[in-house]
Amino acid sequence: MEKIVKEARQKTLSFQTRRHFLQDCKTGMGMMALGSILDGCNFFAPQTDAETSSNPLDVKAPQFQGKAKSVIFLHMAGAPSQLELFDYKPELTKLDGQDCPDSFIQGKKFAFIRGVPKLLGPQANFKQHGQSGLWLSDNLPHFSQVIDDVTILKAVNTDQFNHAPAQLLMHCGTPRLGRPSMGSWVTYGLGSENSNLPGFVVLTSGGRNPDAGKSIWGSGFLPSVYQGVQCRSEGDPVLFLKDPNGFDRDMRKASIETINKVNELTYQQYQDPEIMSRISQYEMAFKMQVAVPDVMTIADEPAYIHEMYGTEPGQESFANNLLLARKLVEKGVRFVQLFDWGWDSHGTDPGTALDLGFINKCYKMDKAISAFLLDLKQRGLLEETLVVWGGEFGRTPMQENRDGKQNTFKGRDHHADAFSMWMAGGGIKGGFSHGETDPIGYNAIDGKVSVYDIQATILHQLGFDHEKLTYSFQGRSFRLTDVFGKKIDPIIA
Repeated sequence: MEKIVKEARQKTLSFQTRRHFLQDCKTGMGMMALGSILDGCNFFAPQTDAETSSNPLDVKAPQFQGKAKSVIFLHMAGAPSQLELFDYKPELTKLDGQDCPDSFIQGKKFAFIRGVPKLLGPQANFKQHGQSGLWLSDNLPHFSQVIDDVTILKAVNTDQFNHAPAQLLMHCGTPRLGRPSMGSWVTYGLGSENSNLPGFVVLTSGGRNPDAGKSIWGSGFLPSVYQGVQCRSEGDPVLFLKDPNGFDRDMRKASIETINKVNELTYQQYQDPEIMSRISQYEMAFKMQVAVPDVMTIADEPAYIHEMYGTEPGQESFANNLLLARKLVEKGVRFVQLFDWGWDSHGTDPGTALDLGFINKCYKMDKAISAFLLDLKQRGLLEETLVVWGGEFGRTPMQENRDGKQNTFKGRDHHADAFSMWMAGGGIKGGFSHGETDPIGYNAIDGKVSVYDIQATILHQLGFDHEKLTYSFQGRSFRLTDVFGKKIDPIIA
């Protein structure tokens, strides 16, 4: 008998992690050390709610009253050229074809530029639009209708000039893998307003996922229930959404209830929060079988909406995903992330040429985005929905000369020092421009903002001080903005 008891105890101890040991030894040195580590950490009220609630996606109050209830982040994967869209540089037109000054290339790192490249004038014409008189290129004719509803940030800066690290920095606050994405932080802090749908939904178009992969909508070290759920705009919205043949809904419900009873017993024994995430995910999957097919279809939209957006039901397209994004925020989804691949305009072939493929991408985006903002506005959703648009970095004022030879087609290399983004709705000023670059669009000279500042501003509009939205992991408190960032006060209405 003694041997059996000893073996059982050894088996139990084998499941004990350091975390369990410290938790159980409440008067031991481990708890004393842990207490000293946590003493200075900032914890915000919703974190306690999440720990005590049986559902980690229950609605939680922000730290203060934010002006936005949800976010739609439109990421143009590959980085569109600001010099052909928003940043008007007539001086660059005069310098077109001249050798780039040494001061712009000495000591600088580029993805592909080698030797001395030629300056490249804007491959678009610009005009002022709206009551605000903001400059806009003729690549975006429809966007002129909504220019007075947006703030354009012309001096955004990043420290990454390759796609995957820059995308990770934009969405996870670090160029390295392993950190939670912005959507995960938001759903962790606020929960979801619709218990039948995920709080964080991801939609992709352009035929490929972004270079950084699914890590840019992952939950990192946050419980996995907060990761983004990727939905498709053609075919079944979510894979394995339907029950297998011979398996009806009652059987599915009974099987989930049985599995979750086992999970609940395991949680009572080990108190691992990931078990609660697993329970919530099983329950969410069951609810999504009914809710997702209803919301993830655009076939029931009226004809005038399809005409506005340029949507085609049953196809994968950026326009379709924008319409789906509107439907999702209407249903209470907290964070919707759209990735549109194909904006890498190097000029190595017609598809990446600024006067060919880039114009086609703009054409597909322009009408849909303009309709999207107008649609949100007419439904009263724009006031409480923060829309963010941008790439992971910008493009150089010089023409790319890969391997020291000028590319056959007109294109630009990656540029981290200055690029443009825009925001609309959710308490952001309309018809406003913030920041300025030098006469050729190379460096930010006024109103420079970082990727961390963008993140801090998004969280502020949702009701969070970005320095206090934290999660304790491996002995320290982490946050989306790492140790950087401040909200961009001039653009807040």
